[in-house]
Amino acid sequence: MKSVTIGDRQVGPIGLGTWHMGDQPQIRSQEIKALQTGLDAGITVIDTAEMYGEGRSESLVGEAIQPFKREDLYLISKVYPWNASKTQLPISLDHSLKRLETDYLDLYLLHWSGDVPLEETVLALETAKAAGKIRDWGVSNFDTADMEALWRIPGGDRCVTNEVLYNLGSRGIEYDLKPWMQRQKLPVIAYSPIAQGDSLGDDFLANKLLQDIAAAHHVSIFQLLLAWSIREGQTLAIPQSGSADHVLDNLKAADLVLTEAEWQALAKAYPKPTQKQPLAML
Repeated sequence: MKSVTIGDRQVGPIGLGTWHMGDQPQIRSQEIKALQTGLDAGITVIDTAEMYGEGRSESLVGEAIQPFKREDLYLISKVYPWNASKTQLPISLDHSLKRLETDYLDLYLLHWSGDVPLEETVLALETAKAAGKIRDWGVSNFDTADMEALWRIPGGDRCVTNEVLYNLGSRGIEYDLKPWMQRQKLPVIAYSPIAQGDSLGDDFLANKLLQDIAAAHHVSIFQLLLAWSIREGQTLAIPQSGSADHVLDNLKAADLVLTEAEWQALAKAYPKPTQKQPLAML
């Protein structure tokens, strides 16, 4: 299985997303089982945020990881932009750590750019890192200009990743953002890597090309889309699933190998952008 390097840590190319998880008490046990099934199968990364259910997702993750050795996991959470000040970020971080029932995060992300000056946020993140409460920090939903602005700030180049929307139907970052990140040796964390219907078209499950390629490899279209997102070995994909079976299906996508002709057919049907596009966000 390929690995992705984030900072000085190598992780598998598929993690566990948790957006919308923890919101429905009636399926809490099912969602915990899904996360634990993924961890039992060798997934190490769990991605969450204080925004997800206003902390309910973090609490769910905190309960799910209790049977596992903390050092074997790679926990990611995110701070609201309005909580990213030198006074508020430490408070938000402590709340996240308490909900996650852990002493530190492997990665802490600024969820998107806001009104707090980036210089102040970088200082707050570096202070948290020096205190041992986070191992690394990064950003989310930053476009190329945002990343360039971050790099001009003292310490801004200590950012280790950018988490953005990326899938076969949303390739906008490939015009300039992804190449810029590659030059800086920054991996992409792809949220919603199993494309939404509105980005591939509402009938994407009936698409003959996707059907034919998936059938040739005895996989689902969803597994094919996930395999596409991690094809280059520089992307960590974090699909969300509250089903244990779906989590295991997602993991199998890491081993899917397509022919060059199949890759080219997908590229022709869903081409990379030829001009700048606004950063896609959900």
